[in-house]
Amino acid sequence: MSNKTKRIHQMTVPQWEAAFKTETACSAYLVAHRWPTGVRCPRCGNATVKPHGTMEFNWLCNACSPSGTNYRFSVIAGTIFENTNKPLRDWFRVIHLMLTSKKGISALQIHRMMGFGSYKTAWYMCHRVRAGLANEEFHKLMGIVEVDETFIGGDDNNRHKDKKTGANWLNKKTPVIGAVQRKGKIVARVLANVTGHAVQSFVRETVSTEVSLLATDEFVGYRGLAGDYKHGSVNHKAKNYVVGALHTNTIEGFWSLIKRGVMGSYHKVSRKYLPLYVAEFQFRYNNRLNEDIFGEAIRGC
Repeated sequence: MSNKTKRIHQMTVPQWEAAFKTETACSAYLVAHRWPTGVRCPRCGNATVKPHGTMEFNWLCNACSPSGTNYRFSVIAGTIFENTNKPLRDWFRVIHLMLTSKKGISALQIHRMMGFGSYKTAWYMCHRVRAGLANEEFHKLMGIVEVDETFIGGDDNNRHKDKKTGANWLNKKTPVIGAVQRKGKIVARVLANVTGHAVQSFVRETVSTEVSLLATDEFVGYRGLAGDYKHGSVNHKAKNYVVGALHTNTIEGFWSLIKRGVMGSYHKVSRKYLPLYVAEFQFRYNNRLNEDIFGEAIRGC
């Protein structure tokens, strides 16, 4: 019998088309995943709401209205889909495209495939979805945990002559740090700068002190963790990459996914919006074995 991990198949295009044939089907799916135990008012949390008499997927709540009149809300109230003129079916299709693209899909490609009137619409929708995917529940990592940092951005040497800045490469690239539990989840975050304090604060916030091993590279910023963690490091400068269970190959594999996405799909990502792109890749990685990754995404939105 093969020892390979069972492959999890995401929803295919024919399956998606069969599940969401109409706008009503999308609304019903959103209701089921947003309120699995019953509809609640998004403003006050009241569960004793009543359906609107004439408007489908609309409810009335009189518990949070100071004037005594009923507060009316729809299925999209308080979600990323609120205050937009795009139907839920378009939103669901964009989310499906983003989730099934391992290295990401650009807003320009979404614009081409969906036939939106403008690129700005696709860009806006993609960023809203990324913001929804960032709302993951967090638990401190256990077991064997790898921590590493990377830098994302263009090299000044590769720029055209009239666009070269002459600045130090550290000032042109954005630092990102991450911690991954072997065969588990990852937590990644954009840093303002890479200092010992910033690195150690991230580790203490995201990694339990009960880990069996904390694996890092030789960066000096990790040296202050030895008193609280079972810490080991590999010296990449000396070309030591694996010492038994001690390595950072898992986290470096995640960095390669992000960088392939930036280079191959997005081509350029600004420092301002990089946290949203990191959140998107983090969500896909953490739900790679989740058969209901689409439903998980809808719950977060």
